[in-house]
Amino acid sequence: MATRVQHALEQLKTTGVRITPQRHAILNYLMESMGHPTADEIYKALEPQFPSMSVATVYNNLKMFLEAGMVRELTYGDNSSRFDANVTDHYHVICDQCGKIEDFSYPSLKSVELQAESSTGFEVHGHRLEVYGVCKSCRHQ
Repeated sequence: MATRVQHALEQLKTTGVRITPQRHAILNYLMESMGHPTADEIYKALEPQFPSMSVATVYNNLKMFLEAGMVRELTYGDNSSRFDANVTDHYHVICDQCGKIEDFSYPSLKSVELQAESSTGFEVHGHRLEVYGVCKSCRHQ
């Protein structure tokens, strides 16, 4: 993981972005977190280490990471964006009860995009697939 974080930080440096300890910590947290955290969750997790860091600092850095293509923003019905440092093609399965989100891979649904283009005349730029259910933890309660 550390090499992935270092690679991402090197990418940022080439665009002239200063690498602050807070930026390093936010990116590291995102890349290690499998739970697709919200900005508030990131802030709460890092607050003990960076007591002077504000929620706005977290949001501003997430926005910068988004613009650099290093993270994805996931928006769902609960009005709180979640952030994913895995920018490869993958899908999400979401627990209806606790809101846990897990990644899963499936061969790209390129044929669906092509069918959508041919049926509608749209120029399709991508798609998002979410699968809903109940996670193991919630099922065994």
